[in-house]
Amino acid sequence: MSQAQKPSFLSGPRISPPAITGKETAAELVEQAFLAYNAARLREGAHLLAERMLAEDVTVALSLTGALTPAGLGMSAIIPLMEAGFVDWIVSTGANLYHDAHFGIGLAMHRGNWKADDVALRQSGVVRIYDIFFDYQVLLDTDAFFYELIQGSEFQRPMSTAQFHFLCGKYVRAREQTLGLERRSLLAAAYEFGVPIYTSSPGDSSIGMTVAIKALEGNGLAFDVNADVNETAAIVWDAKAQGGKSAVWVMGGGSPKNFVLQTEPYIQEVAMIAEKGHDYFLAVTDARPDTGGLSGATPAEAVSWGKIDPDQLADTIVCYCDSTIALPLLAHYALARHAPRSRRRLYDRREPLVEAFRRAYFTEGRAAGATAAKK
Repeated sequence: MSQAQKPSFLSGPRISPPAITGKETAAELVEQAFLAYNAARLREGAHLLAERMLAEDVTVALSLTGALTPAGLGMSAIIPLMEAGFVDWIVSTGANLYHDAHFGIGLAMHRGNWKADDVALRQSGVVRIYDIFFDYQVLLDTDAFFYELIQGSEFQRPMSTAQFHFLCGKYVRAREQTLGLERRSLLAAAYEFGVPIYTSSPGDSSIGMTVAIKALEGNGLAFDVNADVNETAAIVWDAKAQGGKSAVWVMGGGSPKNFVLQTEPYIQEVAMIAEKGHDYFLAVTDARPDTGGLSGATPAEAVSWGKIDPDQLADTIVCYCDSTIALPLLAHYALARHAPRSRRRLYDRREPLVEAFRRAYFTEGRAAGATAAKK
């Protein structure tokens, strides 16, 4: 290597952090002490979030896997992010939304000891999610809440999961108000702020099981997964078609991660509407790519699928870390370093967005080509 090349490799800031005093804010700690390895990736992700993803012209999607809401992260992190206009739409596992509802209807979750004897817990009627403990009755009461809820006339039709969760949020919010609770439920907050929440596998949760059992009774509720695909794609397409950008913030992996990312292949590959991929990508995961466990792929691999704009690959960050550690830090950093944004209330705009996407499909997408070929 020539001496002329060496300076370019050594152009980064020196590692010379100040001593930790205990007086720093969390945001200052991230900036000053998170200098290498996955701590550095978390710092880079915090900068990407606060400096680029939260620009006014960026539509931000958040995907959620893992048992985040039972740990209280819906209340402590996600609701404040939605309230500040930092999260515009969500794809979540059904389990996160089911356990979120416990808080909104006044049921209790407790911190416990992961070393507890599970046989003794079972005998005591206590269920655990690692080190979160709750009475078995919590499950029964939550099931009863949804069982009664979906008998209502509003639910007797096919609907997207966003429509379903919006209606659920309406009634969870009403229960919060009756109980004198505030900002306990993610579902209720999403209803209030107009944030659509989708579930990519709606049958894979206790909520889905309750919907299924009601179907045996002739209940008219059915999840329209086609509507989910079209609504989410329309949100992304509109963000880009209006001259803005699309950002994906992934906590964990699994089906929600792939579902939020597949919006771009759907637009480009299936609908055949010219597009380049999401502009920003921030992921926190403990999965590994070499075992095939990194659902939805690394950012570089996602480029080959059209999920991420190759010109924006520099604006992609993956931090290999526990989501329960990273999410509070990222939320704090964003709220500390960026002013609130105007809420997009994408739920209210779902129908016109899908209609605009449908028109694009017929005028410039696959359907336009098929029509031309027939002439």
